[in-house]
Amino acid sequence: MQRFAGRPIAVRLAVSSVFWSFAILLIAGLILSTLYRDNTERAFDQRLLVYANTLASNLVAPGDPDRDLGPIGDPRFELPLSGWYWQVARPNAAPAEIRSSKSLFGGQLPTLASGDNRFGQIRRGYGNAPDDRSLRIIERDIDLGEDGRYIIRVAGPADEIDAGVRDFIFALTVTFALLGLALGFTTLLQIRFGLRPLANLRSALGAIRQGEAERIVGEYPRDISPLASELNLLLDTNREILERARTQVGNLAHALKTPLSIIMNEAENAPDEVAARVREQAALMRDQVNYYLDRARAAALAGTLGTLTEAEPVIAGLARTFAKIYRDKDLEVELAVPPDLRFRGEKQDLEEMAGNLIDNAAKWASRKVSVTVETLREEDRPRFRLLIDDDGPGLPEAAREEMLKRGRRLDETKPGSGLGLSIVSDLAALYRGSLKLDASPMGGLRAILELPGDRSQT
Repeated sequence: MQRFAGRPIAVRLAVSSVFWSFAILLIAGLILSTLYRDNTERAFDQRLLVYANTLASNLVAPGDPDRDLGPIGDPRFELPLSGWYWQVARPNAAPAEIRSSKSLFGGQLPTLASGDNRFGQIRRGYGNAPDDRSLRIIERDIDLGEDGRYIIRVAGPADEIDAGVRDFIFALTVTFALLGLALGFTTLLQIRFGLRPLANLRSALGAIRQGEAERIVGEYPRDISPLASELNLLLDTNREILERARTQVGNLAHALKTPLSIIMNEAENAPDEVAARVREQAALMRDQVNYYLDRARAAALAGTLGTLTEAEPVIAGLARTFAKIYRDKDLEVELAVPPDLRFRGEKQDLEEMAGNLIDNAAKWASRKVSVTVETLREEDRPRFRLLIDDDGPGLPEAAREEMLKRGRRLDETKPGSGLGLSIVSDLAALYRGSLKLDASPMGGLRAILELPGDRSQT
């Protein structure tokens, strides 16, 4: 049963139903075929017993018991090797003393008597005819007193029994096959109807995850309703926790930025070397505070259900903005973003990640920057890949990993704090994405950013 541990409930129910239905129908078929064979044998034995009783009546009639017993009313006993035979003889009689039907054609029927048979008992069984044809045989004893004992045997072809049983089994198989199909179809309907509330609950959760709803709505059966209620409570609690986290992050930002601003303003009025050092360190503290506050805010928002952002307007706006900022380079920004692409996260975080990467590419590009988005066909986790290329000098392979370390800058001639790429890497990791650097086909650097997308892409 381990192989079905991860299967859907509908599959488990269908497999279980098919297995037990097949087992029950098979057992029922075996029982019915056995009973039918027993009844067929009994009916056949009754026919043979009628002939045996007729021979017994002729035998006990007045006259010589060794006389010719004559026909017994069925012409098949007159046809050679017809499969219908009778035989009358004393126990241990010589072949010449045995009287039999013309159909036996001088042969003998096998005996069913054994040492443990009681006299007068009617015996039934199977044996072979002189032509090796299987026979059903009835055997009984007759005691004529002073004239002695006789054994009467009557046989008929066993293939008539087998043919009747085969016809019955064929009809039973067809009937049970149709019954099995009907049971399978009704079982599937029952499973579909019974599991519909779970499918509705899954759809409701999907709507929440895609940002189309905030709570699970609708009526559910008594067994599912507590689960829906608990999920709604969990969503409310998660929303409250995230809201408190946002508030605390905002309060902390104001509490730290205000003293830092005062320190920097006061240091601006002091011309000595100490003031310059204070300004430098205060600026570094401000950058560090902004970095960790943004990271804390992103961590609080990254797990928010139902947060979706249209990616194309955000990336297109950033591309236009940086094209204007670096217009002194006559920078050309090529853009290829699917219009229906959605980022599963906050708009501000997408702006932060894409903006840093486009800004970095624009700083180092000679004349051209390319921004391309590829959707990744993953069923369980829909994702997209943002490729940002430039035609700048690029980076050696060993230097690319250094570029992603927090605060590391490879060239002090370019403006910035050195935190841009590390912020992008940390934000991407919070959304279970990734940032990689590679060589660009344009000759410069390629930034590869993978992020979660909307399921509608696949």
